[in-house]
Amino acid sequence: MLKRLAVFVTGLLLFLFQFNNVFAQEEFLVDVGVNYEAQTNGVTQVTHTITLENAVSNLYAKSYLLTLENINPQKAVAYEGNTSLELIQTEKDNIVSLQVNFADAVVGKGKSRTFNISFEEDSFATRTGEVWEISIPRLSEENNFRSYQVSLAVPTSFGNEAYMSPEPLSVKQGDDLTTYYFDKASIQKSGITSGFGQFQVFSFSLSYHLENPLNKTAKTEIAIPPDTAFQKVYFDSITPEPETIEIDEDGNWLALYNLKPRERIDVTAVGSVQIFASPRQVQTYSSEFLQTNLNETEYWQVNNSQIQDLGKRLGTPQAIYNFVTNNLSYNYDRVKPNVSRYGATAALNNPNDAICMEFTDLFIALARAAGIPAREINGYAYTENPEIQPLSLVADVLHSWPEYWDSQKNAWIPIDPTWGSTTGGVDFFNKLDLRHFTFVIHGTSANTPYPPGSYKLGPSPQKDVFVSFGQLPKERISKPEINARVTGGLPFANTKILVTISNPGPTALYDLSPTTYFDGILAETTHVSALPPFASIEFTSHIPFSFLGTQTPEKVTIVAGDTEVEIPGNKTQVIIYNLLALFFVLAIVVVFVLFKLRKITFIKIRAKINSLKKSLKKNKGGQKSEIQTPQA
Repeated sequence: MLKRLAVFVTGLLLFLFQFNNVFAQEEFLVDVGVNYEAQTNGVTQVTHTITLENAVSNLYAKSYLLTLENINPQKAVAYEGNTSLELIQTEKDNIVSLQVNFADAVVGKGKSRTFNISFEEDSFATRTGEVWEISIPRLSEENNFRSYQVSLAVPTSFGNEAYMSPEPLSVKQGDDLTTYYFDKASIQKSGITSGFGQFQVFSFSLSYHLENPLNKTAKTEIAIPPDTAFQKVYFDSITPEPETIEIDEDGNWLALYNLKPRERIDVTAVGSVQIFASPRQVQTYSSEFLQTNLNETEYWQVNNSQIQDLGKRLGTPQAIYNFVTNNLSYNYDRVKPNVSRYGATAALNNPNDAICMEFTDLFIALARAAGIPAREINGYAYTENPEIQPLSLVADVLHSWPEYWDSQKNAWIPIDPTWGSTTGGVDFFNKLDLRHFTFVIHGTSANTPYPPGSYKLGPSPQKDVFVSFGQLPKERISKPEINARVTGGLPFANTKILVTISNPGPTALYDLSPTTYFDGILAETTHVSALPPFASIEFTSHIPFSFLGTQTPEKVTIVAGDTEVEIPGNKTQVIIYNLLALFFVLAIVVVFVLFKLRKITFIKIRAKINSLKKSLKKNKGGQKSEIQTPQA
């Protein structure tokens, strides 16, 4: 939701015009063109080009009144051609009136005059984090212009268009400005909301409170913000560090901890997240897995007859989104901690009592009933809406929104029917803004894993979720660490190497291919699709034991990304083992040959042994005689 959007929903910008009190509006035909040109300093130059055509022959306009609500025009001027016109500016109750007085008369049916009203406004364009956001309020339906055209000119220095609602009729690309064109019908519904820039950045600090109530060591896990198709997470630290981090089938990152008996710890995760305007390829999903995102759960009653009929009748994600946004009404009174979750069927039967969970659950159930894989995202969504903001800042009340699977884009596409409903029709289907930060993904389960802010202990839990606009960290590249060691092996057998690849952070490593080389020659490769920060994997490799070391390397090199380590291949040891084996075999062969040639026989060997025994006995007896006979 863009800045001041809540104000624009309740207080519309009214482009009203009045003439001399005795004249009726139907007696003049009015054509209006409004150009909003954003400057690089954030100030918007607004120019109304107005044509008044007489519809009757005996009346003419003496003045024109432009009324602006919740707008603060600066440096307002009026002119006709090169001639300045008298402009009187008055203000009352947040309504500014700009009255233009004409010095001469234009008389006659079909006669017309064209003039301009121009002013500056500093609240239409704002920079939030890394993104320029522009919001143009909608046109009041009370206006009966014959034609009404709007153009929005944006400096190219603002960056690429990240999102825009509604879709412009046409776009003109210039060297310094990009201009978007709209008609009366498009802006009368919701105005214009747009964002420019490739990405947004938030900083975060999340706390988790863990306790092991058992008398034995127990394993527990917490969900930390993961990478998705639309976000990339950078961790400055996770204190204390987990044993490892695993990725579940939905794409959640689960940090694992082993807690001692009765142990209680507080975990703090600090980092930044980069929110993108377009999807990236992060994780692949099989058709079998996508089928699980069609299943029924406690809150997504896919098999309910009413849900089935409605989902199949609507048929497409866009139609389901439109149905949910148009039929559910947001109940601000229910925005509180520990609120009960209704589920899809209850939301359908109680349309005026919905909050974000009901908008999300109903969309997911209808989409799954229509055969469209859908799931829930639970996380943080930045808003200036005064009805929600105070609670989200002090009580960790998070936001939920759905995603549906787009088989053509091969990606999960996030949408927000809640904001589509509460903003008076802003399109959060075709392009989500850059203010939604995913904490956890609920696909196979509607409840778990639990998001940050849910891990609390004690009767008076403190606030654990802190998110604000930020900047990308200086360190944005992870370099894997490799540990390789030779484990105990048997002589004359292959040597086993245990390899550990660790990611010290700050961000995940993707499509990592740890490769083993023997003396520079490729031996084997292992593929790792994703390795989150503070995670590690283990695999084994084997150094071959070969004849005289011909196939045994002198050195083994293991490479992962830009990191490599070398360990000795034990080739010398293998050669020594081979020589010993050869000597032993050769000795056996020589003995065998001598037997064959009768150079030695068992009788000769026995006689030799007996001779040696006698010799030993004789030597032993002589030593005893010397000891027992002392000399005089």
